Amino acid sequence: MKKYTRIYLDGMGHDETDFIPCEMCGAEAKDIHHIDSRGMGSSKGKDTLDNLMALCRTCHVAFGDKEQYKQKLMKIHLLTIEERVV
Repeated sequence: MKKYTRIYLDGMGHDETDFIPCEMCGAEAKDIHHIDSRGMGSSKGKDTLDNLMALCRTCHVAFGDKEQYKQKLMKIHLLTIEERVV
C-alpha cells in the first residue's frame, strides 16, 4: 500500500477492508487523489490528509488534475474531513 493511501485511511478512520465512498459522488472510491498535484518530483510534502481525496475512477478522470476543479475538490474534501473527524 502506498504511504499516502495509508495517511488517508488512518486520517479518515478507515481500514483497507472498508467501503470507501468517492467524496464527489458516493460510489466506491478506487483512487486516492492529490488535490494539489505532487508533480514529477513526487513531493512528499503533499502527502497530507488535507491534500488527499478519495475518488472513484469516473470522478478522478472527470475532475482530477484539472485546475478549474481544484477549489471545488478542496471545498468538498474539507467538508468531508470535518464530518469524519468530528
